[in-house]
Amino acid sequence: MKIPAMEQTESIHDVLCDVCGESTRVEGYGLQFGTLHASWGYGSTHDGERYEVHLCEPCFFRTISGLRRECMVNFMFSEEDKDLSDFGRVARDDFFNDGGTSTS
Repeated sequence: MKIPAMEQTESIHDVLCDVCGESTRVEGYGLQFGTLHASWGYGSTHDGERYEVHLCEPCFFRTISGLRRECMVNFMFSEEDKDLSDFGRVARDDFFNDGGTSTS
C-alpha cells in the first residue's frame, strides 16, 4: 500500500561567485560554476580545516591563469620544459560528465 505525504526538500536555486558576487546561472543551461576545495588532514598546518570557493566562469579562468603563471615562474629556470597549455584540465568534450576525452 502506498502512503503519500507532502515533504519539503531543500534545493539550490542559485550559486553566487565568491569572488565577484555574480550569479552563476546561465539562462537556459542552469548553474555553471567551478569549485576550489580543500580538506586539510592530520599533519598539515591547517589540520581539520575545510575550504570551498565557488567561482563563476570568468573568475575561475582568471584564477587558473594566475596559478598557471605561478607554475611557469616556478619552473622558469628548470631543465625540464613544462607544457602548461592544458594546465588543470582533466577532460575535453565532456558534455555529459562521463569522462569525455582525457587530456593526459
